[in-house]
Amino acid sequence: MGLCCAALAPGLAVAQSLRVMEGTAQAPLNVPMNRAVVVESDVPFAELSIANPGIADISTLSDRSIYVLGKAPGRTTLTLLGGDGKLISNVEVQVAPDVAEFKERLRQILPGENIEVRTANDGIVLSGTVSSNAKLDRALDLAERYAPERVSNLMSVGGNQQVMLKVRFAEMKRSVAKDISSSLAISGGNKVGVSGETGTWLNTGNGLDSDAITARDGVAGAIALGFTAGSLEFGVLLEALETKGVVRTLAEPNLTALSGQEAKFLAGGEYPIPVATSDGIAIEYKPFGVELNFTPVVVDGDIINLTINAAVSSLDSTIIVETESISVNAFRRRETSTTVEMRDGESFAIAGLLQDDFENAASQIPWLGDVPVLGALFRSADFQHDQSELVIIVTPHLVTPTKGEALALPTDRVRIPTEKELFLFGKVQGTKGPAGEVARQDFSGSYGYVME
Repeated sequence: MGLCCAALAPGLAVAQSLRVMEGTAQAPLNVPMNRAVVVESDVPFAELSIANPGIADISTLSDRSIYVLGKAPGRTTLTLLGGDGKLISNVEVQVAPDVAEFKERLRQILPGENIEVRTANDGIVLSGTVSSNAKLDRALDLAERYAPERVSNLMSVGGNQQVMLKVRFAEMKRSVAKDISSSLAISGGNKVGVSGETGTWLNTGNGLDSDAITARDGVAGAIALGFTAGSLEFGVLLEALETKGVVRTLAEPNLTALSGQEAKFLAGGEYPIPVATSDGIAIEYKPFGVELNFTPVVVDGDIINLTINAAVSSLDSTIIVETESISVNAFRRRETSTTVEMRDGESFAIAGLLQDDFENAASQIPWLGDVPVLGALFRSADFQHDQSELVIIVTPHLVTPTKGEALALPTDRVRIPTEKELFLFGKVQGTKGPAGEVARQDFSGSYGYVME
């Protein structure tokens, strides 16, 4: 004794043979939701019933045919009785969402992707492998249209999903400072003197002796002249200071992370800072140096979305906070936080700073400094010009692991010198290494960058 069923939809008329084994069907009857299946029995039945009419609805077409309509996801039991009241079969009816249309739309939108679709209870289960996160999101969005909030994601993303970020920090500073001052002093026999702008170098009580004519601390060059005219003594002091400096800072950290995961990098140190607490003074450590935090997301193929937080910080010795027993330095910090999108191997200047500070200052003795020609002896001028340029360039690369012996270390080209090389030739390393290459670099010439 057996049953068979066929779907009503054209092109889907695939029969199921249901063998009756001691009053139960061997296989369940699968009915798509909102679709109908016709079940045929090889023996006539007199009565049939459905355990849960809310899941499936039934009606008789003949004494051998049954019309089953799926109404809601779930499981129920269809019971068939013969004319003598004996049980013909109990058929398990499983109603699941109709995923045939969803599968068709999925093939149209994401052709070539290995995505498997199954039903579980009243939801949809997606499994398989997709080529990118973007296509995974599209498949999930489409599934939500057919089973809102009932989608289980078991898919994985294939391809290269590890990103190495190469960051170049380049900073150039140039400073020029000039300080020119002059003083005129006159002392008479009555020990009454007049001193110029630089102040106290003239000891009017003892006259213009050699100990009194003294240049200020830090002055690079000074000229002092003294002469007498009768009972008057004259002294002239010219002081000059000029400083120039150029500093180049360059850091190139490389950091690798899995798509969607955050990676952090710090090359520098931590500075202790005292903090007042209820128990006294505690020490907190503030990091400084080259800091890099980034989260890569491989969007599609070789397109990479980067969320970056990069900073360069250092101690500032010009600013010091002092208490009774503790002194703490300030920090100089340049930081950028942004999100960009680019392809594998492309570069982006995510931050650039052009800073130009100019300062002039002049001080003089009132009225005397305004006298033509001679007034220059009663005033001083300071000139300060600071320029700095900073640029941060990022370049992402899709990478895959390699064998350890294929990677080179900075120490691979350096070996311990022999006693002969050390004592006779003064060599501190056996072969030419990175240290020698850095020492031969030329730090002179033009600097800065050009952006078009």
